[in-house]
Amino acid sequence: MDTEAQPTERDRSSEPAQRGAEGRSRFALVSRIADWLPGGRITLTALVCLLFLLLLNTFVAQPFQIPSGSMEPGLRIGDRVLVNKVAYRFGAEPRRGDVVVFDGTGYFGDADYIKRVVGVGGDHVVCCDKEGRLRVNGRSVDETAFLHAGDRASSVPFDLVVPDGRLFVLGDHRSASSDSRDHLGSPGGGMIPVEDVIGRADWIVWPAGHFRRLERPEAYERVPGASDGAEASGPAAGAPVGALGGSAGAGGGHG
Repeated sequence: MDTEAQPTERDRSSEPAQRGAEGRSRFALVSRIADWLPGGRITLTALVCLLFLLLLNTFVAQPFQIPSGSMEPGLRIGDRVLVNKVAYRFGAEPRRGDVVVFDGTGYFGDADYIKRVVGVGGDHVVCCDKEGRLRVNGRSVDETAFLHAGDRASSVPFDLVVPDGRLFVLGDHRSASSDSRDHLGSPGGGMIPVEDVIGRADWIVWPAGHFRRLERPEAYERVPGASDGAEASGPAAGAPVGALGGSAGAGGGHG
């Protein structure tokens, strides 16, 4: 007796019908939802688009309106920048020269701010050298490409080491910017925790005449790392040295 199992031909005649039934079922569900909503499919489409935009705004990119002149001339009052919220989400950290938006609660004020990173954790930041320029890890930084015309690197002298996990930030319009210089004596020493950075400003998207990508200045690309800098010693981390001489400027609002 032949006990070997005989191959049988699989009956596929019902598969297209099943797939068609599944497709009709999904289509029917969408139709029922659309029928339930006022406005039908138009309202459903609008809601889907709104949900997509909310997810995009929450996790990927967010527009930010410039509220003050503290970042002039590059960013003017009323400009809208697109903030890249995933720039530092997968292991990357802010770099010197980046323009970042951060939550200033507990450090600057209960609002979001936009400034330029001039020092990261471990950096020895000094102002000013003999030519009146900012010096980071022993390297003088030529900021003339983006500094507001007529401004000095700082009217307030400082000499400090940025603690690990913190950022020293300044506005490009130094005489009209309330930034890390104004908070050297405050808790945290005016240094922004990296974890409070919302994202990196990558594009000016409005008005159309100002549309451009925000590039990292070459001046900061030439700054050596903290362990490679020419100045091997400096003050204790986060400790300012020298006369602060009062406010750093007129204050830039939430800019």
